[in-house]
Amino acid sequence: MPENITDRTVFSLLEVQRSIQKTLTDRYGSSFWVKAEMNKLNYYKQSGHCYPELVEKQQGKVVAQIKSVLWREDFVLINKHFLSYLNEPLKDGIKILFQAKMIYDPVHGLSLRILDIDPSYTLGDLEKEKMESISRLVNEGIFDQNKLLPIPLLPQRIAIISVESSKGYVDFLEVLDGNPWRYKFFHYLFPSLLQGDKAIDTIRFQLARIQKVIHHFDVVAIVRGGGGDVGLSVYNNYELARAIALFPIPVITGIGHATNDTVVEMVAHANAITPTKIAEYLIQRFHNFSVPVMQATEKITDRAQRLVNEERNRLRSEVKLFRSVTATVTLEHRNQLMNTVNNLKQQTKYRLRVQQEELLKIKLPEKAAAFLKENNNILTQLERNVANMNPEKVLQRGFSITMKDGKVIKDADEVKEGDIIETVLHNGTISSTTLSKNK
Repeated sequence: MPENITDRTVFSLLEVQRSIQKTLTDRYGSSFWVKAEMNKLNYYKQSGHCYPELVEKQQGKVVAQIKSVLWREDFVLINKHFLSYLNEPLKDGIKILFQAKMIYDPVHGLSLRILDIDPSYTLGDLEKEKMESISRLVNEGIFDQNKLLPIPLLPQRIAIISVESSKGYVDFLEVLDGNPWRYKFFHYLFPSLLQGDKAIDTIRFQLARIQKVIHHFDVVAIVRGGGGDVGLSVYNNYELARAIALFPIPVITGIGHATNDTVVEMVAHANAITPTKIAEYLIQRFHNFSVPVMQATEKITDRAQRLVNEERNRLRSEVKLFRSVTATVTLEHRNQLMNTVNNLKQQTKYRLRVQQEELLKIKLPEKAAAFLKENNNILTQLERNVANMNPEKVLQRGFSITMKDGKVIKDADEVKEGDIIETVLHNGTISSTTLSKNK
């Protein structure tokens, strides 16, 4: 009951609080649905209770704020529902549509008790943001700008935006560096948050860092582990997607999910559902280059070998033909020479005999007859010597004639190693290849 103090009606603080409590209880006795952003979940692991901080923002500014409570039993059911619907639990920074009751405590003040949360609203809000981002990028004419950039034939230098402790990052490096073909990649990590509101600013910050040293890299890879659609909401952000669309070298993404693509993935040069797949994409580009090169190498080697074999066989045929022709020509010339020698001998004998007979018809003094007889003996000896010098006789005694290209060899300098020479014997010829020579 109020007191009267110096003619004033005075209420105690408890009475005021209880009056407010009664008024609010009478006015808001039933539950109602509210939409708001859950700025912080404030989950207490020891008790299992949550004390979410709920806000409403307009143009980025908080225009309303209230405390709430989510008791352990309700949290367990709601969180389980979220996991089954969105593949992720309740977390900070998401917009929710929730059923609540007004509660007022004289000590803790006004708050809302959350009874239920509709996960479809959260997902719908994310989809709305995604469509708005796509529309703005298309209207600005930059949606496909990064996709149209030429990617190097062998993208070997990679700037990676990820978390060092992320499993997706570790898997990415294992596939890239452990490829069995031993393709070599250079990569450098630019660490960044990949989830939550701060992820947008940190990823953009690292993109700005990479742009300062852009000449050191061929591509940028954004990689993270798996997650549901709520965890991927940052990748539908317009500012982040715009930064990637306008980036001066190709950006490839492997942000680990199997649902519809995010806006960042849509504007990126290439994307895959996991970091390992994006690593395989880079390796495949090396395959696309190396396999045709290896095939061409094999084809060139095979063709060159066949050409060498063909030319070798043709050379052998030419050498064989040359030897045959050379032997024939040599034999013909030798026969001609022998015939000439025989003719010369016969003509010489005939001429000598005629001259001798003519001299004998003339009555010469005895001294002249003796002189003629002596010279006749000399001529007979010369005839015998000429007969002994007959090439055929010389060859019969074991001598031979060595020839190259149809010409008689008189000096070792006329032959070099590898030359083919012909040796003419009394009965046949021998073809030889020069191995060495001595002066």
